[in-house]
Amino acid sequence: MLTDTFYGIIGRSQSMQQLFKLISKLAEDDISTVLIQGESGTGKELVAKAIHAHSPRCSHHFVPVNCAAIPDDLLESELFGYTKGAFTGATGPKIGRIEYAHNGSLFLDEIGDMKPVLQAKLLRVLQEREFEPVGGLKAIPVDVRVIAATHCNLEQMVADGKFREDLYYRLNVIPLSIPALRERTEDIPLLIDYFIKALGKNKKHPLLGFNAAALLALAHFPWRGNVRELENLVQHMTILHGGSLVGVNDLPEKYRNGGQPIQPTGVTLQPELNDVTQPEQLMLFSRGNAATEDIWPETGIDFNALVNDFETQLIIQALKITQGNKKEAARLLNLKRTTLLEKIKKKELLGGWLGEEEAE
Repeated sequence: MLTDTFYGIIGRSQSMQQLFKLISKLAEDDISTVLIQGESGTGKELVAKAIHAHSPRCSHHFVPVNCAAIPDDLLESELFGYTKGAFTGATGPKIGRIEYAHNGSLFLDEIGDMKPVLQAKLLRVLQEREFEPVGGLKAIPVDVRVIAATHCNLEQMVADGKFREDLYYRLNVIPLSIPALRERTEDIPLLIDYFIKALGKNKKHPLLGFNAAALLALAHFPWRGNVRELENLVQHMTILHGGSLVGVNDLPEKYRNGGQPIQPTGVTLQPELNDVTQPEQLMLFSRGNAATEDIWPETGIDFNALVNDFETQLIIQALKITQGNKKEAARLLNLKRTTLLEKIKKKELLGGWLGEEEAE
């Protein structure tokens, strides 16, 4: 049975449904290490928490450590702890995060930033299931599942001599990749609804949503910051447009322009009508955009064809977003379901979008 949420992870796309199934399988084996790979902002820590929460270790600690955020000279003591007198200022013993995660899960985020000497110590934890605190002489046994994550290509770092090969293979027992947001744009409306509800809880005038044209523009955006960037956008829109529906012209310029550089004012473009690209044609619908004045061809445009193409794109995008659910697509487009079905038939978009009873 399909689910839109899984331990706080949002997504109904095929790639996310496969991810949910993989997380469930990984959670059953609570010993093997997991290496989560994905771009910044894709939700690697959420996936690590889901693995822990779905596993037999869920009643014990989930301990996150950001290897990139802690200075190298402090990371060792943070991970392994230290004994009294281990260094100046060590007036008493302190347990490290590895020991604190005993019987639970240790999440090592941005593992690629860990220096080689600590990589060797971590390797011993994985191989021998024990560690020594800084300044300690006796090894302490530990039962912990290590979940590591990185946005780096560790295999390339191994080839470049920047990451230990033996540690890489110890970590990469079960690899898991999180898709980038641009690879699952059908999840954007679902994520937007989630963020609107979360951000609007304490708002007098919460955001009402994004209209179909705005969603179409966001579907063409590259999302280099992934889900985190989308959340920031929703927060931005909540502050500026609370109580209203966001249209394409309400979006910041870069989101209306598909992430492409804005044409400088004063540069005149004179392409033939057939040379005007689809994104450029869509820009003609953006009111108040000075840059759009420069993309009109000298010969003019075919108004009816352009409007028809734009309408077709909106319908196709709505159907993709809703995975062919005509009722939901009609809601997104603010159309009656019967009107949408008539348009689908008229535009001959029958392939896969109409059921047998609707196509008759």
